[in-house]
Amino acid sequence: MHLGERVLRHGHPDTEFWRDRRILITGHTGFKGAWLALILQRLGAKVTGLALAPEGLSLFTQADIAVRIDGHHIIDLRDSTAVDALVTSARPEIVMHFAAQSLVRDAYREPRRTFATNVLGTVNLLESLIRCDTVRTILTATTDKVYLNLETGRPFLETDPLGGIEPYSASKAATEFVISAYRPFFAGRATLVVARAGNVIGGGDWSRDRLIPDAIRAVQAGEPLHVRNPASIRPWQFVIDALEGYLLLVEHAWKCELDIGAPSSGAWNFGPPIGLPLVTVEQICQWVQNKWPTQFAWKAVPDAEKIKESHLLALDPGRAQRELRWSPRLTPKEAVRETLEWYAGLLDGKDAYELCLRQIDEHFSTTRAAA
Repeated sequence: MHLGERVLRHGHPDTEFWRDRRILITGHTGFKGAWLALILQRLGAKVTGLALAPEGLSLFTQADIAVRIDGHHIIDLRDSTAVDALVTSARPEIVMHFAAQSLVRDAYREPRRTFATNVLGTVNLLESLIRCDTVRTILTATTDKVYLNLETGRPFLETDPLGGIEPYSASKAATEFVISAYRPFFAGRATLVVARAGNVIGGGDWSRDRLIPDAIRAVQAGEPLHVRNPASIRPWQFVIDALEGYLLLVEHAWKCELDIGAPSSGAWNFGPPIGLPLVTVEQICQWVQNKWPTQFAWKAVPDAEKIKESHLLALDPGRAQRELRWSPRLTPKEAVRETLEWYAGLLDGKDAYELCLRQIDEHFSTTRAAA
């Protein structure tokens, strides 16, 4: 079954645009990539995935995504020959580039692998796509951490300078410089855009060193969660909200000619609207405790590794609101509620795929009714 036989109104993904469209997702075995594959399946797209095999527990395996998409390929982006062969055979019209080493602490431990995957892997992909005559739009998902963060308390705009004070953020900022350098090679035939978002939450994320997955593991183990920085503030947003923004950006890039001469023309922030109350790590922990009052506890524990982390990260999504008519449907508190409901369902024995479909269908049904 495909999502909605009716075309969604302006401001929400156009089902006619996505139906039968050939999409290549890199990183489809990861958390956001798996959710994107399921959403595109519901929109009727033809999805091919390129990624490393998932490590440990993953939404990709829990929801049997390998059998639900048109092509599933275990390929390392650092293998330029394998990447080139897949692009040649898949002939994508749209590429959603999510594959990355995305964990800050792993980047400290393995900076060489992080830079090789995030930077040179992107080079390999773009080199292959230069020779692909079918591709029209390439979206790369980076992070809110690409910005030079001087802790001013002001939400970042797309025009703010990029930085990188540790290997992960530096590798993602470098990825964006690579994309800027390659844009002229695609001029006149394909548009390259960048989606910057941070702290995307939702069911099925089992990554290490992420707050909610660690909290769920603490609930399962009956042990208190150790929290490094309870006062830290992040732009928490629901996974379906963020991915809907990415889809709208792809539609916009496909239909509009962006000015490749403007350095920030291809970069877009996605996050909670300015004006919503800022949410700390401590508040998230309290919401988890409200859900499982007898099963969850947490305590602040200093970081033994003393890894540098920003106190406040906030994005100004005004451009996406104005030009894409995008805004998150859920507040951060509601996003946490939906996320915890997914995990609670799983712990109660419900099927991961059905839990995802219920939230996808509810989201798009609500956006249709509200449009």
